[in-house]
Amino acid sequence: MRMARTVQKSLEKAHCEYDIVTHPHSASSLETARVAGIPAERVAKSVILDDHHGHYLMAVLPASRHLDLSKVRSSGEWQVSRESNLPHLFDDCERGAVPALGEAYGLDVVIDPLLTRQKDIYLEAGNHTNLLHMNMPEFLKMVPHAEVRELSS
Repeated sequence: MRMARTVQKSLEKAHCEYDIVTHPHSASSLETARVAGIPAERVAKSVILDDHHGHYLMAVLPASRHLDLSKVRSSGEWQVSRESNLPHLFDDCERGAVPALGEAYGLDVVIDPLLTRQKDIYLEAGNHTNLLHMNMPEFLKMVPHAEVRELSS
């Protein structure tokens, strides 16, 4: 699988230009940046949050940064979702390889401005060996309703 079905359909629907970058198997976004030889600030990692009531939110930030939950909690009582809760949301993705395209999966998205300042970014394609590479305007076409605000520390 080069990319998750949902991701592929969303890219086609938005008429986005992108490249697929293959890399050795990796288990985290920071490791992905390292094995793919990409600066970690240009790799978008997604952190899935929930509010205890079945609502989910995708926070997207550079792989080089850590999510500051206090910055997200200003808009609700969010907590990091358990990995075991995610397969039903991302059923076409490998566990731990969630693409930073939450709107394609019906999630609200918040993006750290450190990421949006990049000329281009890389994000999980839904597996542990492929990344999508696209310029920032193309990425923003994929998340048109995303809120941009400080998320990291």
